[in-house]
Amino acid sequence: MRVRVLGPVEVSDGQGWSPVAAARCRAVLGSLVAHGPRSVPVESIVQDVWGDAPPRSAVAQTYGYVHRLRQMLGDRDGTALRRSDAGYLLVEQKAGVDARNFEAAVTDGLRTFEDGGFEQSAEVFERALGWWRGDPFGGAPSGGTAVELTHRLTNLRTTAVEHGFQARINLGRHRAVVEEIEAQIAESPFREPLWRQLLVALYRSGRAAEALQQYDRLRRTFTEELGTDPSPATRTIHQQILDETLPMTETSSRTSATVPVGAELAAPAEASRPVRQLPPEVPDFCGRTGETEAAVRAVASHDRAGSPVVLVLHGAPGAGKSSLALHVARLVQDEYPDAQFHLGLAGTTSNPRGPDELLAAMLRALGGFGHPLPTSLDDCAALLRSQLAERRTLVVLDDAASAEQVVPLLPPNGRSAVIVTSRGMLADLPGARHLHVDVLTADDAEVLLARIVGYERVAREPSEAQAIVRQCGLLPLPIRIAGAKLLSRPAWPLSRLRERLQDESRRLSELSIGGLDLRASLDLSLRSLSADAALAFALFGLLGPGDLPGWVMGALMDTDAWEPVAEELLDAALLQQVRLDGIGQPRYQMHDLLRVYARQQASDHGADTCRQAVRRTVGSWTLLVDRLRRNRPHSLFDPLDAPRSVAPEALPPWLPYDEENPPSHATGAAWMAIERQSLLDAVQLACTHDLTGDAGRLALLLGPLYDQHALYEDWGTSHQTVLDRPDVDDLAAAALRRGLGQVHIYTGEFEAAAGFLQDARRTYQRHGHDLGAALALASLASVHRCRGEHGAAEAALRESLGVVAASGDAPKEALFRGALGRILTTQGRLSEARSWLADAAALAHGIGDAHREAVVLRDLGTLELADGQPAVALRTLEQATQIFWDLSDERCAAKTLLETAPVLVALSERERAVASLAEATAYFRRHGLHDDERRSRQLLAEVDGTGAVTGPRTAR
Repeated sequence: MRVRVLGPVEVSDGQGWSPVAAARCRAVLGSLVAHGPRSVPVESIVQDVWGDAPPRSAVAQTYGYVHRLRQMLGDRDGTALRRSDAGYLLVEQKAGVDARNFEAAVTDGLRTFEDGGFEQSAEVFERALGWWRGDPFGGAPSGGTAVELTHRLTNLRTTAVEHGFQARINLGRHRAVVEEIEAQIAESPFREPLWRQLLVALYRSGRAAEALQQYDRLRRTFTEELGTDPSPATRTIHQQILDETLPMTETSSRTSATVPVGAELAAPAEASRPVRQLPPEVPDFCGRTGETEAAVRAVASHDRAGSPVVLVLHGAPGAGKSSLALHVARLVQDEYPDAQFHLGLAGTTSNPRGPDELLAAMLRALGGFGHPLPTSLDDCAALLRSQLAERRTLVVLDDAASAEQVVPLLPPNGRSAVIVTSRGMLADLPGARHLHVDVLTADDAEVLLARIVGYERVAREPSEAQAIVRQCGLLPLPIRIAGAKLLSRPAWPLSRLRERLQDESRRLSELSIGGLDLRASLDLSLRSLSADAALAFALFGLLGPGDLPGWVMGALMDTDAWEPVAEELLDAALLQQVRLDGIGQPRYQMHDLLRVYARQQASDHGADTCRQAVRRTVGSWTLLVDRLRRNRPHSLFDPLDAPRSVAPEALPPWLPYDEENPPSHATGAAWMAIERQSLLDAVQLACTHDLTGDAGRLALLLGPLYDQHALYEDWGTSHQTVLDRPDVDDLAAAALRRGLGQVHIYTGEFEAAAGFLQDARRTYQRHGHDLGAALALASLASVHRCRGEHGAAEAALRESLGVVAASGDAPKEALFRGALGRILTTQGRLSEARSWLADAAALAHGIGDAHREAVVLRDLGTLELADGQPAVALRTLEQATQIFWDLSDERCAAKTLLETAPVLVALSERERAVASLAEATAYFRRHGLHDDERRSRQLLAEVDGTGAVTGPRTAR
């Protein structure tokens, strides 16, 4: 399996090359290659392919293009184009990509070139350039990421060409290289390095006169086209040719220079001199505008008669608290001219400095006592307060472990200010103000990297720089480490470090250089935790990046006493409480790099511990979803193995509900809105830990809720995630395909819907599952109806109804009888239709299914209009609409408003018809129901125009 993008886009299944003809299919492949070798979220692919205005079916179409690419690659088992945690991953070991081979070869060639291996590097560059067959992506890259990759590849090709020429020049092959350089100059006449190489090669080939002629040509070209002269380096070569002093061989060797890193120590201060302990600012400090302004306002707002201003900067390891504290201290230092202390408290080490040691250090710095310091802590603290009473003093206390460590060091009055950094909030520090130091903005993070490695280097690979700072979690410490690593490896492209950081299992090891080590910093925090908190931290790292309700901690730990553990992690800045959600639950989140570290710690606790923790968590989500499902109307997509007649499982003690207070239908919409991402993450989490059965159960139970709340993208994503698993059960796969078929019906993609539903029906038939096959056939009837194939729809429904009625499933029988009445109404067979609808209404009433009764009422309203009774139709439709509103079913209410418009027109109530259609149209647009929106807009245009309303109806 191979992929070629350095020229026209082609793929190979091992038997031969095939062009990727469809533009959007090429765009999907381009996105996968451009983002590679990392996983690409589906939303990123959608952005690359469709830009900022994708159709509602973009996700579903993406799945289709991925399927087509797998077929073209011969990737039947999905090992080359693999579904991953984050999206889709083009596994380049399985599907060799020419662009990646080219990049790797150039990187290898540059490394060899730098080491003086010119023979080998020349061969490597020649081999690398052999991958090129034309412009990348056939000259038509689609999407911003592919365009960026094209620029990067083109620039890298130029690098390979010029270094290849230089390697051959260094080997003395001047004559052989002249014609090739001239050909390259014809393509790129303003690349001055090529001109310099041409001048040198000509001169060393004994063609000095030609070299001078070429310089004149260069000078004229630059003057006429660019309005500038050649650079000093080129002019120097020209002068050496004139003087015949240009060396005939390369004589320069690589040199290294050492830069002193120390600073001259200041002489000891006299006792009368003010204390000046603030170290120099970090040279590359950037960003933090908002935090800086808030901190300066806090520190500068002192009250002479009151207590000293105490500002605590707290945040996660590596957030840059110390740099910010020093930056703020330098900005306000002039307000505190008498003494400026800076003390490291070593709070995150195994041996924090005690208040006695710190007091002694401050008193010695003040000096001039003429007698030994007091021996007791209280006496030392009192002496310090006496010494600082009349001084305007600034104290910076870096890395505090606790309030007890800080309090004895505080000055006595408001003439002074104290800035404290700590991973914890130090909430018990009296009178302190607190400022949380979060991650950098993406822009500031990129500026920080550029200040370390050089703006020019970042400008060459902007997308790689963006990826690196995100892999560093936008935290200053890991960004500084990454920058230092790149700075010490000038031949590395940024893409190489990005690739090394892509592997989460290696990321923390990569983020270490010299005395900078992120893992060591995190280890210090971990060692301070209790055993339970350390385990909870490790297990929480298994979960997704979003915020989560607190009870999840209880599920992970198998206990309802989870809050003290969460508090301990909050105090250690290893967890954040980010908000209180709309139903009153505290939400917790872990920083990305902390999550990587936590996952590595989780592996130390054993696979079984992790798997059981995940199973409890996913199982808890499943129980909650099942309770909500049972509190909503019967659904065609209720899992066949989870009948409502069977009592639900008991809720575990860590969930914030009990049997007397279960999650209710009334809060279902709010709960789904809050937990949408958490539920999708739970499905993916179960798949990641090979709990495919658990994932499938949760996804299928979610189907009815996704249906009710019109969350079609989530419905499709959850089902496809499980369906992509190689070990998914056959019947579960059939149910998942049935759900995906319905999603495609709603989004108007009837061909795709029919494919999923036919596959589902065949699977059910193969297993002798008559009811499942009947349900799949009923959904196929919807496809026929939407296509206007009413005869086929009627036949399919009658066949399905026979099976459902024999099974004794009254809710589904009522649904199918109503659907049959709807189709007969469309065909004008009103008497038959009325009979079927009456049967459906009686069945629904008998089982207490108010939702199904409302659907039947809506269909009866349409029938009454067709029968010439618009007044009766209006009363019936208004009754149906009210029931849907009472049940919080906005979608069915909107569809009923759509059906009400023709009735209102028939009654000459055109303004009400327009209002009804406007409300329905707005709902359909919000939820991507394109066919319904199109029909609604068409009716709206007709009502605003002639007032006549025609055309087939749409219905659920």
